[in-house]
Amino acid sequence: MYDIKKIYEPQNIDEAVQMLYDDKEAIVINGGSDVLIKNREGHLTDIPFVSIYNLKELKKIYINENESIIIGSGVSFTNIEKDPIVNKYIDFLAYAVGQVGGPQIRNIGTIGGNTCNGVTSADSASTLFAWDAQVEIAGEGYRRVVPINEFYIKAGTVDLKEGEIQTAIIIPKKAYEGYKGHYIKYAMREAMDIATTGCSVNVKLSADKKTFEDVRIAYGVAGPIPMRVPSAENFIRGKEVNEENIEAFAEKVLEDINPRDSWRASKAFRCHIGVVMARKACEKAVKQAGGKVDDRTEL
Repeated sequence: MYDIKKIYEPQNIDEAVQMLYDDKEAIVINGGSDVLIKNREGHLTDIPFVSIYNLKELKKIYINENESIIIGSGVSFTNIEKDPIVNKYIDFLAYAVGQVGGPQIRNIGTIGGNTCNGVTSADSASTLFAWDAQVEIAGEGYRRVVPINEFYIKAGTVDLKEGEIQTAIIIPKKAYEGYKGHYIKYAMREAMDIATTGCSVNVKLSADKKTFEDVRIAYGVAGPIPMRVPSAENFIRGKEVNEENIEAFAEKVLEDINPRDSWRASKAFRCHIGVVMARKACEKAVKQAGGKVDDRTEL
C-alpha cells in the first residue's frame, strides 16, 4: 500500500504551480517510477502529491520558431526513443534513454523525472550535457531557462525553487546542427541495471572530415553529478582526426573526472573504463559524422 496524504490533479502548468504554492507540503509526481518506490520504502510518506502526469502540454516534442528542439518534461522514455525529431537530429539521446530500465519503466518514466532526481547515474543526463541542453522551469507568473550544467547543484539536488516545476528540456539549434555523437553505458548487467559509468561524446568535424571543429564529452558516475570534461574538449578542438589524437583525448579525461569507490566498482576501475569509453565513443561519433578512424575492440 502507498501512504499518500492527498493527490492534486491540476489542469495546466500554472494551476500546478499554484497548488505547490498553496500547499507547502506538496511535491510533484510525474510518472512515479521513483517517487512511488520511495513511498513504498517509507520515504516521502503522508504528504500531498501534485500530479502533472496528465498535462498534455508536457508531453510534446517539437521544433520551435528558433529551431530549438523542445522535449516536454512529461515525455516518456519510450516516446523519446521512437520520436522522429529526436532520431533525426539528436539520435543518440534516443539510444541513451533506451538503456533505462526495462520496457515497463521506459513506458512510465519521464525525462523530467530522470533529470529532476539529480542523480549522476541517469542515462539521459550525460547525454543532455553533451548536447548542451537547457532546462525550462515554470514558477508563479514566470518561466526561466538554465543550462543543464547549472541545473545540477549537488548529488540529489537540482535548481528547483519552492513552487517551481521543470517543464521542458531544450536543445538549441547551435548545439545540435552539424554534430554527431555516441553514448556508451557500462553496467554489470546488460539489462535493467544502473550505470557503473556512462559516457557521451559529440563531435563536429570540418567540411573535409579531417579536423575536430568541436567536441563535447560528458560522463555520468564520474563525479557527484553528471559532468563535462573541459580538459579533453580543449585538447582535441582544432586537431586532426586520427588515432593518436583520440588516444590523447581519452587520457585527458583523467584530469577532470573524479569517480568514487562503491560496491559497484572501484574508483580505479571507473577511471580505467572512463578512458576506454572516451576513446570508443569518440571513434563512433567520428564515424557517425562521416570521418574515418580505426575502430578497435568493443567494450
